[in-house]
Amino acid sequence: MIPTSQPTTTDNSNKPIIAFIGAGNMAEAVIGGLYASGHPPSHLRFSEPFDERRRYMESKFSECMSGTDNNEIIKDADVIILAVKPQVIRDVVSALNCESNALIISIAAGIRTEDILRWLKTSQPLVRCMPNTPALIGEGAVGLYATESVSETQRDTTVGIMSAVAKEVMWVEKEPLIDTITGISGSGPAYYFLFMETMTQAGIDAGLPEEQSRALTIQTCLGAAKMAQSSEHDLSTLRKNVTSPNGTTEAAIKSMEADNIRQIIKDAVFSAERRGKEIADEMGKN
Repeated sequence: MIPTSQPTTTDNSNKPIIAFIGAGNMAEAVIGGLYASGHPPSHLRFSEPFDERRRYMESKFSECMSGTDNNEIIKDADVIILAVKPQVIRDVVSALNCESNALIISIAAGIRTEDILRWLKTSQPLVRCMPNTPALIGEGAVGLYATESVSETQRDTTVGIMSAVAKEVMWVEKEPLIDTITGISGSGPAYYFLFMETMTQAGIDAGLPEEQSRALTIQTCLGAAKMAQSSEHDLSTLRKNVTSPNGTTEAAIKSMEADNIRQIIKDAVFSAERRGKEIADEMGKN
């Protein structure tokens, strides 16, 4: 989990005040990452309407300002992070009284910047962010899109915030590409969980104890990912290096290719991308 030990002593004078609207799992991860990296707790705030969740967050981040009044929490904030569910974001955003120069970062999946700005009735600098669940353990991949009013300094601030929980933080220049990132890295962890789930079950069906099959599957996935990350070779070359002619791996690859595995994976990514666009259309109607 993201560490929450006492933050490193740093110069706090240039650290932005960051206010989180919503204190769910992703907000917890980002606050924890910032806290552990030395961001002063006095510059971190969160609002949360549900008492049990708020009390939990207050016990974990006792030095941070907290409450239920969104407008009180965002007062004088340099950065406002919208960490609420897409279903409620219109009502939440419409009631905000934002400082004109405050940077807004939205991590609400599928909500377009034009709709957020329309609900705000302002031209706030706004960044749309697509994180993924490995951010909860500091291993996230994050896609970002900035509106024209976002300054270079605010871009740097956004990268600094998201780097607290992500190993890859990437900007896209066209907002529809955020939906593509949703299909690859936003939804992507579930694809790998399904693949590992199936591999584990195959090992069990072949006679391995469940614990052994699970451990071998997860370590194999982790090892392959680390090899791909550190190798100078592309993915195709790495695959070919493991696939000896007439060997066991070739037999497995041929079986998957015969079942059209490449198209299955592409269809999955594009289905997630399309659903992201549909959600944006549905949520942006009002």
